[in-house]
Amino acid sequence: MKFEYSRAKAIEKLDQFIEKNLSEYSKLRNFDFGPGKRSNVSCLSPYITHGIISEKEILKKSLSKLSFSKIEKFVQEILWRTYWKGWLELRPNVWTDYLFELNEIKKEFQNNKEYISAIEGKTNIECFNEWVNELKENNYLHNHTRMWFASIWIFTLELPWQLGAEFFMQHLYDGDAASNTLGWRWVAGVQTQGKHYLASEWNIKKFTNNRFNNIKLNENATPKISKKNYSIMKQDFNNKNIDNRNLLIFENNLSFETTDFQNDKFKKIYLISNKNENRSIKLSEKVIKFKSLLINDQKQRLNDKSIDCDVVDISEIKDINEKVIALYPTVGENLDYLNSNNLKLDFLYRKLDQYSWQYCNKGFYNFKNYIPKIITSFN
Repeated sequence: MKFEYSRAKAIEKLDQFIEKNLSEYSKLRNFDFGPGKRSNVSCLSPYITHGIISEKEILKKSLSKLSFSKIEKFVQEILWRTYWKGWLELRPNVWTDYLFELNEIKKEFQNNKEYISAIEGKTNIECFNEWVNELKENNYLHNHTRMWFASIWIFTLELPWQLGAEFFMQHLYDGDAASNTLGWRWVAGVQTQGKHYLASEWNIKKFTNNRFNNIKLNENATPKISKKNYSIMKQDFNNKNIDNRNLLIFENNLSFETTDFQNDKFKKIYLISNKNENRSIKLSEKVIKFKSLLINDQKQRLNDKSIDCDVVDISEIKDINEKVIALYPTVGENLDYLNSNNLKLDFLYRKLDQYSWQYCNKGFYNFKNYIPKIITSFN
């Protein structure tokens, strides 16, 4: 299982999946056959997270191959991330509260034996231990496995979901503040109040092709409870005037040449690197390196087009004296840094996000009704 750090390789992976495996995706997507057998899923999420390829790009190519009715489930899964981001943009305090809760819980659990056994893959649950090792080795887990993993963590090992969400963020190449945090909240039962996800032995056996046996889980646990309710906050996602400014690009938009702004004129482009010094959640060395290599790949592509471009640390933004504008980094660590350092920037928003996020005020099943409309808007 290998994720190469170039847009060219990401496009190659996308094209190969569309040509050979897209038609069977709906039927096979829930099966985790093991890290060496991933052809039933696209494995594109690390590239989508970093904007190496976009949802629009994936959907346009897929829909030129097969009709919407034949790949509706794949389309939904691609747009889940768009939905999660929009949902969190409308309720950013969910992320702020999560980081505060995590900080408090970490103090309590730093020497907890059950927690240490879990992150070291030394529990009495064989499949869970194997997934811990797979996560650290490949920096990726199958989506269905992530649900099982989170459920076991919360309801069988009885560990706080906040610590599990941190563990994923530390090791996943596709770690994303919205998808990761809200996904763990959903499994726990606090995202959709009272509705949780419980892993079961029969389900794990069936969808891992009987790779694991004797899986003793708590299959009768009740949902976790949160007394917090989050109201939608009014947000302005309108683009500001570009006006020949310098452009900042964060780690979520690393394919400038395919963005909505590729034909606009900027004085210079700065690619923003955010190492662990300025992060609340410290990422593994492998994840930091992956991000760095993807940034370098974007720099090389811009240089090949004779576009003036530099890579700078996020702490150096304040030293860029001329006027700047930024591709919006979305709720998460990069936006946190800007806010905590009182760096007031104008932002540019993707058309897909501007259009889609208006439908993220309720649950995904409501959002799902608007997917054909969303696709029509760009296709």
